[in-house]
Amino acid sequence: MTRQRIQAAVVLALALVTAVLADAWVPTLRIADTRPKTPLAELVPTKFGEWVEDRSMPVVLPSPDVQANLDKVYNQVLARTYVNPQGYRIMLSLAYGGDQSDGMSVHRPEVCYPAQGFEVQRVWSEQLALDGRAIPVSRATTRLGARNEPLTYWIINGDQVIGSRGFDGRIVQLQYTLRGKIPDGMLVRVSSIDADAKRAFDTQDRFSRAMVGALDPAFRIRIIGQAPD
Repeated sequence: MTRQRIQAAVVLALALVTAVLADAWVPTLRIADTRPKTPLAELVPTKFGEWVEDRSMPVVLPSPDVQANLDKVYNQVLARTYVNPQGYRIMLSLAYGGDQSDGMSVHRPEVCYPAQGFEVQRVWSEQLALDGRAIPVSRATTRLGARNEPLTYWIINGDQVIGSRGFDGRIVQLQYTLRGKIPDGMLVRVSSIDADAKRAFDTQDRFSRAMVGALDPAFRIRIIGQAPD
């Protein structure tokens, strides 16, 4: 059996287990209800390291139909553009959803970007060193006409960072369900308009490390997950 078939079988089994638990074991504790209600805009500094928010650049909003779908999943979205002294710009997007139960999972960029007209050329997984540990992230190269936009993103489910594979999220979701909890979730996306993908990813990594290092430790967990024991 190929690896892809094994993964598909695991996802199917987890879906069946989750469906059974949905009838026999209904989670009642929403992790979101235990979180502070501070807006994301107040938690992420507008200046850190060599980066400062660039308010001269307008925030490009999704199309109305895409926005309607996002509103169903996310409670808060923070979108900012930062610039460094060399004039290089990084676009940061944080999307927070209070209910990551089945059917309400975060929208991955490789799904959202094509909905906005982008061609997703390649998607792959890597490890990114943040706060002294390796975080599983996804990389993608995308294009819209002459605009090349490499991007890096990762997902937090509850207090755990999950990989790009779908069944990673299923396993975490099942763990929370067995504890009677409904996890929340965060999608962290960093991108830049750059035809040089290597330069883009290297700069995005430096930006991500500076941003994470500037966050309050209590909020940092929500951005990169809980460190393993």
